[in-house]
Amino acid sequence: MIEQSGVPAGINEPQVSNWLSANIAGARAPFTYSLIAGGHSNLTFLVTDANNTKFVLRRPPLSHALASAHDMGREFRVISALQDSPVPVAPALGLCTDVAVNDAPFYVMGFVDGLIVRDQETAMSKMTPASRRRASTSLVETMAAIHSVVPADVGLGELGRHEGYIERQLKRWYGQWNASKTRELPAIDRVHDELLKRIPHQGPATIVHGDYRLDNCMISEAGDIAAVLDWELCTLGDPLADLGLLMVYWTGPDDEPAANSFATTTAEGFFNRSQLATHYAQVSGRDISHLDFYVSFAFWKLACIIEGVYARYISGAMGEHDPQSFDAFRVQVETAAAKAESLLARLH
Repeated sequence: MIEQSGVPAGINEPQVSNWLSANIAGARAPFTYSLIAGGHSNLTFLVTDANNTKFVLRRPPLSHALASAHDMGREFRVISALQDSPVPVAPALGLCTDVAVNDAPFYVMGFVDGLIVRDQETAMSKMTPASRRRASTSLVETMAAIHSVVPADVGLGELGRHEGYIERQLKRWYGQWNASKTRELPAIDRVHDELLKRIPHQGPATIVHGDYRLDNCMISEAGDIAAVLDWELCTLGDPLADLGLLMVYWTGPDDEPAANSFATTTAEGFFNRSQLATHYAQVSGRDISHLDFYVSFAFWKLACIIEGVYARYISGAMGEHDPQSFDAFRVQVETAAAKAESLLARLH
């Protein structure tokens, strides 16, 4: 795709603008486009129309997308289904599956005002201890709300198979690891095999976000979750997988640092990991006695995901970046794999 002057790569301005005018109620040309910072997978753009109404457009990376990833129709289907549920999501406005418009499918949702907390500086400067505490509880309660939705009741009963979630996830991410890996990393193979042997009993399938963490949510000034974002990995499965991944991404004020130094939530007011897990058990009523297994699985899955990001950066699919930044992804993959293996060793 050729980048037009003043328009970010990933937007075919004339054709996308025509599509918006024709398909999004109230949208009025001309439109301005800007890439929203953050995210190493799908590309997210802020769209502002002639009336200063804001929309958000999501599309896949510019190239080298894995076949089963970046399914715009699936992501749009999920947020559409959850519009009237207890789960806060952005308004689902339109889906374009005609690749002639923008070289790839994309969807448009309403803009939700709020804060995305991606770093410690934002958490410290834009939030108070009270709002950080509220964000901790709201994050857990919103995750429990996701898991409480009966998939069939919102039209998502066929979103995925209802059994064997962890087995399917291991197969999927191991396949994607082997499709995108830039080198051999035996720890990935060892952890895969050991996790497969140790899968706990899985209860009834729920909606699983697949990448649930603080910076995939929009937060209100008071600290409430205003919208859950980034549903590209959503499926039906074991809800404790979401909790395990949240443990990986979260380092509370008195927690040991996570493998990848996620320090966003270390400020006063935020819960620690134990408080998050305990609150989830209380509000969901679920047994979390096998949480270490799910945390190990989450570290392993994260390693597979980051390797895919690393491979895309090396290939140039994510645009021009400082080559020195690539190495950080390689280190994160290796660190996450080692952490997954050490957690499994504790289960013996």
